Amino acid sequence: MRLNWPVGVIVGSIAIGLLAVSGCMDTREPDEPGQANWLIDITDESGLDFSHDAGVRGAFLPPEIIGSGLAVFDYDDDGALDLYLINSGRLNEPDSRFSNRLYRQAGGRFEDVTEPSGLADTGYGMGAAVGDMDNDGDRDLLVTNLGPNTLFRNNSDGTFTNVTGPAGMTGDEWSTSATFCDLNNDGHLDLFVANYINSDNLFACRSGAGELDYCGPNAYRGVPDQLYRNNGDGTFTDISQVSGVGRVARNGLGVICLDFSGDGLADILVANDGEQNQLWINGGDLTFEDRGLAWGVAVNLFGEAEASMGIAVGDINGDRALDVLMTHLDEESNTLYLNTGQQALVDDTGRSALGASSMPFTGFGTEWFDADHDGHLDLLVANGRVRRGPERDYGAQSSEALTPVEAFQIRYAQTNQFFRTAHGRFEDACGLAPSFCAALEVSRGLLTEDLDRDGDLDVLVTNSNGRARVYRNDVPDPRAAWLMVRAMLPSLNRDAVGGQVQVRVGDHWQIRPVIHTRSYLSSGEATVHFGLGAATAVDEILIIWPDGEQETFAGVAANQVIELRRGQGSGVLNRVGTAP
Repeated sequence: MRLNWPVGVIVGSIAIGLLAVSGCMDTREPDEPGQANWLIDITDESGLDFSHDAGVRGAFLPPEIIGSGLAVFDYDDDGALDLYLINSGRLNEPDSRFSNRLYRQAGGRFEDVTEPSGLADTGYGMGAAVGDMDNDGDRDLLVTNLGPNTLFRNNSDGTFTNVTGPAGMTGDEWSTSATFCDLNNDGHLDLFVANYINSDNLFACRSGAGELDYCGPNAYRGVPDQLYRNNGDGTFTDISQVSGVGRVARNGLGVICLDFSGDGLADILVANDGEQNQLWINGGDLTFEDRGLAWGVAVNLFGEAEASMGIAVGDINGDRALDVLMTHLDEESNTLYLNTGQQALVDDTGRSALGASSMPFTGFGTEWFDADHDGHLDLLVANGRVRRGPERDYGAQSSEALTPVEAFQIRYAQTNQFFRTAHGRFEDACGLAPSFCAALEVSRGLLTEDLDRDGDLDVLVTNSNGRARVYRNDVPDPRAAWLMVRAMLPSLNRDAVGGQVQVRVGDHWQIRPVIHTRSYLSSGEATVHFGLGAATAVDEILIIWPDGEQETFAGVAANQVIELRRGQGSGVLNRVGTAP
């Protein structure tokens, strides 16, 4: 989303080894190598019946077009991943019919357990952030809303308690993405919340053709983001102003928190809509300086601020430095920033072949993942317009006979995209995943997680004013190996959020960030996944812990989920900056 939106006339715990989950998602026979049917829509058979409702009534108010996201986490610690889907409902009209929904996975199917869990938040929802805020071993949840956000503490018995007030969470801005991360290395997860635009007086705009349409963010004032320090006693303190992050008003949408500068301190990357992106470099005393321009990630190669929405982070060229992809508005391109390792990222979109292919689309959720376990990262992008597209055939109905939701889906729906890495470039691979790419919807959130515990990453997509979908990954070559690693600290920040895991096979290294929040408005597991190709084992594992200390572990056999704890490695802990 960009400054040139239509702005015409304003009108108004995992054990070592593989965890198996039986059921419908685990009954398939292995596919033959090369079979072109990789991502299979199993929404119906999975039992997931969630449909997002943003209260579309033909008023074209901006919140209707932005959400929504999701969270994927094992809320009840039974070894199966569960889903939390964000709903919106009616503006300024809380209604339990439109509450967020929690789906528990059992036997390979999803069952709605929202009411007994206590997670039926009725705010006008946007996104979700997962993190163990109280270091008790389970994951807690922040829901971002248009208006006050909601913080839920996991009671470790399958239920949650709303602790928003007692925890000191304040504010009633329009919040989007949020992330839990330890910003001062005290072992307690702090909380960063991205805010979007001022929502005191919402109105519609007109397109260049004079039709009612959604306003771009430039029609409104941006608002500052918020940063909360975790006090370690179940409460948070708002340090937005003293930290520096609350002194600048932008239009925040996507957020990633990890150590970009390599000094053992977590930094914060914010994707801003039509404004320069921010890279908040951590000063070590809970103060931050925006170094987005200096690092090259604030704007594109031409010095232009783009409509940044989703963020994907991964090492796509094998140099052991994390690169960044940001999704953007149609007529822009999604932008790939390569990490030089010298405190700079360089726009390499043109050479990647991702530029032209993204120009017709408006991208939101996005993930790098190794779809086929060949050791190279592939790419998914969830697309959906924010301004009117060409009118499609209404079929037997006249345009006047369409409901507002039907009209919304016709005007703003787009197909999603899947790219494989080949010879250092990205090639359109939609022919290998027709179920995923053919869906014509207004897609927003996207996550890749191993839902059926078979070792490959499945895909979840949320759709604005439409149904959430589950795609099972049928890896084309079942002989291709994989490894999943859960890095664990002994007591505080147990999920090692903000760290990195690297594995070596021969002389080839792969690296994955340990983060919950990623993509767009979404948050998932901190366990990381590697494709290993024909290898039967990895030769070495290196973990860079959140404070920058490095620890090596002996190689392990492929095709398992392992848990690695700090202090139990085969090597010596090294200070950051030394050679691995």
